[in-house]
Amino acid sequence: MPVVNIPEVSYPYNGLNMVPQMGWDNWNAFGCSVSESLLLNTAKKIVDLGLRDLGYEYIVLDDCWSSGRNSSGYLVADSAKFPSGMKYVADQIHSLGLKFGIYSSAGVMTCARYEGSLGNEWKDARLWASWGIDYLKYDNCFNQGQSGTPKISFDRYSVMSQALKSTGRPILYTLCNWGNDDPYDWAQTIANSGRMSGDISDTFNKPDARCPCTEAVGCPWPGFHCSVMNILNKMPAIQSRTMSGYFNDMDMLEVGNGGQSDSEYVVHFSMWAMNASPLLMGTNVETLSAADLAILSNPAIISINQDPSASAAVRKWRYFVDPDETGEGEISLWTRGLSNGDMIVALLNAGNTDRIMNTTLSEIFTGRRTTSTFLSPKEVQATWDLYDLWGNRMTNDEAAAIINGTATNWNNNTRYNATVKSYQDGTRDNDAALLGKHIGSISPSETLTAEVARHSVVMYRLRSQGSRMRDEL
Repeated sequence: MPVVNIPEVSYPYNGLNMVPQMGWDNWNAFGCSVSESLLLNTAKKIVDLGLRDLGYEYIVLDDCWSSGRNSSGYLVADSAKFPSGMKYVADQIHSLGLKFGIYSSAGVMTCARYEGSLGNEWKDARLWASWGIDYLKYDNCFNQGQSGTPKISFDRYSVMSQALKSTGRPILYTLCNWGNDDPYDWAQTIANSGRMSGDISDTFNKPDARCPCTEAVGCPWPGFHCSVMNILNKMPAIQSRTMSGYFNDMDMLEVGNGGQSDSEYVVHFSMWAMNASPLLMGTNVETLSAADLAILSNPAIISINQDPSASAAVRKWRYFVDPDETGEGEISLWTRGLSNGDMIVALLNAGNTDRIMNTTLSEIFTGRRTTSTFLSPKEVQATWDLYDLWGNRMTNDEAAAIINGTATNWNNNTRYNATVKSYQDGTRDNDAALLGKHIGSISPSETLTAEVARHSVVMYRLRSQGSRMRDEL
């Protein structure tokens, strides 16, 4: 009988990204208007606003940064945009305790029609490593037809994966192939995250012909101009494909760009965090409003995203309700279990009117019933403390003081420094900023009821009272 040699697979392939990456990318707010000063000023502002200490560590330079290749075939940074050179930019970003990311495409050109990396993967990887690059966002434009099946796309993206690993420098590798050819089924052994949908737009629930698919699996053309709800509703089918070392990227955050209401941005941020999507701010950080800073700075929500369980949320039910001017409305229940046994519950109202929503422990823990006997899971018989994860949102006055540099007192209920104590340790120690506001409890016979405003979400952390007693012993 012939011996079949199965290749050894290491996972995660480079040991990076055990929880989703966080940071900032210039594209949503600035497009091709990139420069050395934009990156360095943004990096400094991220530090000043306390965002670095919350975990936003990557400064990612997107498209339009090069001026082509030199006579030796190496990429050259645009000297008008980056007069001091990329190594200088990387060094300055590193000096602030941040990391530096760069962009290219697995094609002959980038999406903005600058020089791509297809066929030059090994040269480009060595160059970026010499500059001190920590992160590569790798796009899908002008790919010479090398797509259409998972195997074709895997082979094309695998070349850069091998090239980056060969440099010896730890470089986080994120695929931006828009969900083409189902990367959530094959990219885990060659990359650290992968886009699962077409490009986001700053809209909450507006159907757009440029984003034709409503499901991730089998989508022939992911497109772009995808709304928050369109992207979110593609996640349930691929929930199990999220894991330590590889995360399904729902695209950059639009919070701060002005196209949605405050409550819609709360939904956007909350559900991206709950689904373990990378959290990359996509706005002008230097002009953030107090309200938007308060959203991006909520450690009770970020701690879900950074939980070592590295899992995505489960949509337990969805019902279509009153349509509004942006299309059909819906309500839904989402849950996510955390590594310490806590449970996150989201009641999402994407309908056109405020409404009372409710659920029970039986619904929340559906899926944990014993398969052979259909016994009720033990969690349904427990009493759970209930924490409102937006109950301690910092006030606009507090956020404005941080922006203006006049904040004097550290508020333990709203602010957190994950560089001093990890989110996991802070949760174990019952830090108020991570748990949210305690609002009561729910017992086996009770119904969890909440008034949820139009285009809004109510987020709860459930903690077993038995677990709390063990923590306090």
